[in-house]
Amino acid sequence: MGKPVREYLLTLCVTAAVTYLLTGPVRKFAIVAGAMPEIRARDVHREPTPRLGGIAMFFGLCAGLLVADHLTNLHQVFEQSNEPRALLSGAALIWLIGVLDDKFEIDALIKLGSQMIAAGVMVVQGLTILWLPIPTVGTVALTQWQGTLLTVALVVVTINAVNFVDGLDGLAAGVVCIAAAAFFMYAYRIWYSYGIEAAAPASLFAAILMGMCLGFLPHNIHPARIFMGDSGSMLIGLVLAASAISITGQVDPDSLFGGSERNTVHQMVPVYIPLLMPLTIIAIPAADLILAIVRRTWRGQSPFAADRGHLHHRLLEIGHSHSRAVLIMYFFSALIAFGALAYSVNAASMWIVLGVVFLSAIGLVLLLLPRFTPRAPRWAEAFVPPRYRRRRAAAATEAAQEAAGAANEAEDEERVRVTVGVSGVNGATAVGSRTRAR
Repeated sequence: MGKPVREYLLTLCVTAAVTYLLTGPVRKFAIVAGAMPEIRARDVHREPTPRLGGIAMFFGLCAGLLVADHLTNLHQVFEQSNEPRALLSGAALIWLIGVLDDKFEIDALIKLGSQMIAAGVMVVQGLTILWLPIPTVGTVALTQWQGTLLTVALVVVTINAVNFVDGLDGLAAGVVCIAAAAFFMYAYRIWYSYGIEAAAPASLFAAILMGMCLGFLPHNIHPARIFMGDSGSMLIGLVLAASAISITGQVDPDSLFGGSERNTVHQMVPVYIPLLMPLTIIAIPAADLILAIVRRTWRGQSPFAADRGHLHHRLLEIGHSHSRAVLIMYFFSALIAFGALAYSVNAASMWIVLGVVFLSAIGLVLLLLPRFTPRAPRWAEAFVPPRYRRRRAAAATEAAQEAAGAANEAEDEERVRVTVGVSGVNGATAVGSRTRAR
């Protein structure tokens, strides 16, 4: 168990390091290339910010796959499966379309067609859904056309869900990183605990996806110095979908129990988790996507028309700060993803359900306290942005108060000076008038 974990950790770290180190040069390139669109009505940032962050993320993906191919255990994934090459092919295509969109603003229908083509490229190379566990029916083998249509639909929905949620600094990268972490734990457990090697590619994809997001987040946390753009959001959405497709379509649920009869709920729930887990990890983005489509269609607009009705926009409207809105979205994404993960481990435990309910109540309280500012404990201040540090926050508040006081004093002095000047002018005018009268 230890050696594969170390290899996954090494792959994650290399991916994160390459992404992090390349994001700075990519930012300069984006500025030179003019990939800095003007502020739009739906945007929440105030200054033009360069895009094309997906360039660094794509090269991080390539570095992660290259390193994994040269490791002892992970090299077997490349020998026994064509899925890594299928992922790289689809990712390269969707990344190129994203880069062009970040620079030239491609039409939404063209992007949708490109997403379907990228999914088709992966299907042709073997990354497709082969069967599905259906309640009361069991495992159902899909025909080639059924598997292709379902795979393309899942890829398109996931890509657009991630793209829709990419509206605040650090939101999309953080939410996808949380989802990838939960999915990695689930896939690795299936591979190691049940000895099912077909789950190894999904574990690899999830680890690389975590590295891509973690490497990009330091540059994207509010206030962001660079955006991932469609080249990044569509890329991480495709990698997330590839992880879900790999474990959902390639792992036979019957192999989890050796073909034994599944008559109790405790036995049946883990079988259907491969079908439910991909839905839970994108629950928040998918809900935002569905609400956006319904809202725009109801208004008679195109489903691809942009607006300010997304979940993160609503959080800002009720009084939450930018950073706090992102943290709330992180919280609920982690609650859903890791709650489903814990339930898959032990579906009979009532403590898991009670824990999820308790944490949900805490989340609702946080939603109702938009003016509360979170502060990190003193031991963790070195690891969080300055605005969450008590001492620096207090010093900044004191400095702001002193600056405001100095400004008020200067304004009062200026007002007195103007008043005295006006009085002097009026007095001189009155003396002159009396002199002329005499």
